[in-house]
Amino acid sequence: MPTYEYRCLDCRKRFEVFMTYAEYGTRPVACPHCGSGNVQRRIGRVRVARSEESRLEDLADPDKLAGLEDDPKALGRMMRQMSKEVGEDLGDVFDEVVSRLEAGQSPEDIEREIPELGSEEGGDLGGEDEF
Repeated sequence: MPTYEYRCLDCRKRFEVFMTYAEYGTRPVACPHCGSGNVQRRIGRVRVARSEESRLEDLADPDKLAGLEDDPKALGRMMRQMSKEVGEDLGDVFDEVVSRLEAGQSPEDIEREIPELGSEEGGDLGGEDEF
């Protein structure tokens, strides 16, 4: 049987009611706390499952990439979102770079202040032309 969520408009308490699809809309609902029939149906949260491919395609949308070269904070947010979607730990240097971008520091300043970015183990943040 499905669970339907309600909120009592008199005592403000939330509660759930179990009933069949056939009963829904025909059976009166009363608050189990105060007995009032002055209740309102609540719609619960909905989750949508998406494939990894779909999530990554969404990140590569050109509309979402527009203007990133001029906005370090937006670039940092996008990089943080990409790392979450990939689901891998990209390391301390990546986290440091993204934190600095989110704080508004330019990629050029970050490259000057973190010399290991250009090394083999540090990766490469990329030059001005790559953003």
